[in-house]
Amino acid sequence: MRRVKGKSGPLARRPDNSAFKQQRLPAWSPMLTANTVLPFFYLMALLCMLLGVWLLLTVQSTQELKIDYTEADTCDKCFEKRKNVSNAGESCNCKVEFFLKKPFKGDVFFYYALQNFHQNLRRYMDSRDDGQMVGRKKNLRNPSSYCEPFTKDQNGLPIAPCGAVANSMFNDSFILIYHASSRPSVKVPLLRRGITWYTDKNVKYRNPKVDNLTLAQVFDGTAKPLYWQKPAYRLDPVDPNNNGFINDDLIVWMREAAFPNFKKLYGVLYSASNPFTVGLPAGRYSIEISYNFPVQHFQGRKAVVLTTLTWFGGQNHFLPIAYLVTSSLILLIAVILTAVWWKFGKDGKNMEE
Repeated sequence: MRRVKGKSGPLARRPDNSAFKQQRLPAWSPMLTANTVLPFFYLMALLCMLLGVWLLLTVQSTQELKIDYTEADTCDKCFEKRKNVSNAGESCNCKVEFFLKKPFKGDVFFYYALQNFHQNLRRYMDSRDDGQMVGRKKNLRNPSSYCEPFTKDQNGLPIAPCGAVANSMFNDSFILIYHASSRPSVKVPLLRRGITWYTDKNVKYRNPKVDNLTLAQVFDGTAKPLYWQKPAYRLDPVDPNNNGFINDDLIVWMREAAFPNFKKLYGVLYSASNPFTVGLPAGRYSIEISYNFPVQHFQGRKAVVLTTLTWFGGQNHFLPIAYLVTSSLILLIAVILTAVWWKFGKDGKNMEE
């Protein structure tokens, strides 16, 4: 603290007598009058209205179809079967049919959706080992205590990947089939790679590297999560480069959702072959489902979502409606202020007591 020479007490703490420290710098102090405030209110109302209408038209240009398959068609038997935890290791397949009235043109994205699944619980979000997921060898054998009670199996083997997030990974699988009237039924090709963020796939998630050892040998001595049907190194039996901690489905699931109702990307339409070169044609479709993920224990629902996207994303009406509501409120305030100003006059004489 600066002390003024020869002075003590309050004078020693007094700021310098300068324009900056005494707040005497020149400043612009606008006079708020009706002629300046009211046009600003009307301009902001018009701007928010235009943005709201523009975003609403953009959102409505997307196409979306949501199919709840929790107990639909033949999936009801699988729903009942999954109520018993002891049947978790047994497979159950079902089929759901639907009809597209209009073709989905452009890029089509296939999502799975869950309701009432709270990935945003703090204890759940912390139940993971980021050091293990980034490929550190010591974390592979000695998982973090944050993963408790999903660190070791009943035989004492370390779980890889450990934690509640990985243990609860969504494991239903889907095959989309198009039933054309003039040709045999054909499987809709879905791209199941490249659905993750670049930083996740190449930086945040890596497999442990050990010279001259296969991925299965690297994971030898570890156990799969309790509710998994396959170990991490066999998640994708077709593509060996999509196994372990760099599996696309695992990475997508490990990015926790902020709300209890969410959807996650499962695949993207591969539009290089007929009749899907311009999107999904109208007609009859079916989805063959490997029904593995139980939802009864948290009173949830499962669905698949087919949607097209724009630069704004998918069908989300929150922001357009928010802009329109804000525009209406600003316009209402502007009208009230205009009426008050008009009633009491420009000179303000009628506001005197």
